[in-house]
Amino acid sequence: MTMALTKDASVAGQGAQGSFARGLAGVVAAETVLSAVEGEAGRLIIRGRRVEDLAPHMRYEAVAAMLLDGFAPVEGDFAGAIGKARKAAFTRFQGRLSGAGAPKDPVEAMRLLLAGIGDGDPLASPAGLIAATAVAAAMAIRASRGLDAVTPDAGLPHALDLRRMVTGTLSDAAEARAFETYLVTVIDHGLNASTFTARVVASTEAGLSSAVIAALSALKGRLHGGAPGPVLDMLDEIGTADAAEGWLDGRVASGERIMGFGHRAYRVRDPRADVLRAAVATLGDRDGRLDLARAVEKAALEVLARRKSGRRLDVNVEFYTALLLERLGIPREGFTPIFAAGRVAGWIAHALEQQQGGGLIRPESRYIGPLPA
Repeated sequence: MTMALTKDASVAGQGAQGSFARGLAGVVAAETVLSAVEGEAGRLIIRGRRVEDLAPHMRYEAVAAMLLDGFAPVEGDFAGAIGKARKAAFTRFQGRLSGAGAPKDPVEAMRLLLAGIGDGDPLASPAGLIAATAVAAAMAIRASRGLDAVTPDAGLPHALDLRRMVTGTLSDAAEARAFETYLVTVIDHGLNASTFTARVVASTEAGLSSAVIAALSALKGRLHGGAPGPVLDMLDEIGTADAAEGWLDGRVASGERIMGFGHRAYRVRDPRADVLRAAVATLGDRDGRLDLARAVEKAALEVLARRKSGRRLDVNVEFYTALLLERLGIPREGFTPIFAAGRVAGWIAHALEQQQGGGLIRPESRYIGPLPA
């Protein structure tokens, strides 16, 4: 039988434990050299550099090595090590997604594949897990569409090979740069839910593979990694630029969220949105999709400013992620797996940083159930 706490018991519980922060909001749970999310300024810093200075110009492998520097060996041909590991992961994973019992959901399929990598496995290294996560993402996406897996090319840059393994075609120069920009843009982002999960698991000394699989499981939730797809659903429903304002106004008036706008961390525009907006523009418009998106963005900002005047809601990374990945031929069910393939280097770096000196993460809880007589 459920019983309410007495006032004395509640007060006693509060006195015995620290203050309560729902969702750990405002609680500093780690010190890191990896990234800083400055929400009030609309700035994301990765290893001392702004994301907009990194993403449009650097290779994914180089930024991953920058994150891992000091936590794992990245000297020598780190890109080559990732390429070789892609081949090894593909050989390991072949055939595991065939048959009636194979998961149809791409994230579930990724977890199945990655679960076979034990702590002593050669693929359990940072290069191995970066490679294995990308190969698992590509194989899972293609399997969900009934397509055969594409064999990796160890000699290609990681981003170029990942898109080729998903779509079956080799990117041109503009597509390759745009996709790599996306992967770098999402490589790390403070102590988000999946990264925190990776650090919690790593703090128990469970191993890097366990930390990555746990982080992927956290990313699967719709409040974290699954939001870009509904942006495209919204654009499909709106249909034309002329219909945007009325559709959006009705949605906000009914209390529903506009997908791709607002972010828990940023009080101003998400800096990653500007990076991806520029990347999408380099690919040109197709069937007026980009023009529609721009019209929806403009109308949404006007509607939100009018309807939510006490709270600034600006475009976030999800909005232009959806447009970019769609333009690059990534199916909607593949958005979260591709996000994971980009974020995995950040997960690994945070896990290693936690193991290096962060200690066991073990917060307290406040009991609010019944007390014995």
